[in-house]
Parts: sequence; structure tokens; C-alpha cells
Amino acid sequence: MSNRLDDAAIEVRAAAGSIADHGQKAIMDVAAIAERAITDAAKTAERALRDGLDTLRAQAKTYAGGAGDNVDTAQRYVMDRVKQRPVTATLTGLGIGLLIGLLLSNKPK
Repeated sequence: MSNRLDDAAIEVRAAAGSIADHGQKAIMDVAAIAERAITDAAKTAERALRDGLDTLRAQAKTYAGGAGDNVDTAQRYVMDRVKQRPVTATLTGLGIGLLIGLLLSNKPK
């Protein structure tokens, strides 16, 4: 009977070792799959971010070009008005300068 118990114990130990080996292999397989999935997700996120930045750059260039055109148009308009009415433009500039000076010098006491 003792031999049978010893043999059974040996078989149980062998089975436990085999289960542990299979469990460790399964864990390593899951870790490898998870690592691949995370790497793929990171690459996809990087691609999406890069594409978004490229789109943003293109739109920014478009808007910057439009803003530059608007500034040029406004500058031409102001220059035409100053040439047409130099005295009015000068007095307007002085008035605006005086108003800004008063607002900036009005310190709370």
C-alpha cells in the first residue's frame, strides 16, 4: 500500500509540474500576444496622430495665407484713407494715442 501511495504521490507531483509548465507557457504566450497588440495599437495611434498633424499643418497654411491677404487688404485700405484725408488721419491717430495714454496712466490709488 505504501508503494501505491508513493507512486500516486510521484504521479501527482509530475502532474503538478506539468500543469505548472503549461501554465507558465500559457502566461508567456498571453504576454507575447499582449505585447504585439500594444505595439500595433501604438503604431496605429502614431499614424493617426501624424496624419492629424499633417492635416492641421495644411489647414494652418491655408488660414495663414488668408489672414495675410486680409492684413494686406486692410493695410491698403488704411493707406488709401490716409492719403485721401491726411489731416483727419493725423487727428484720429493723436486722439487714439491720447485715449490710450489716459487709460494707461490712470492708476488706482
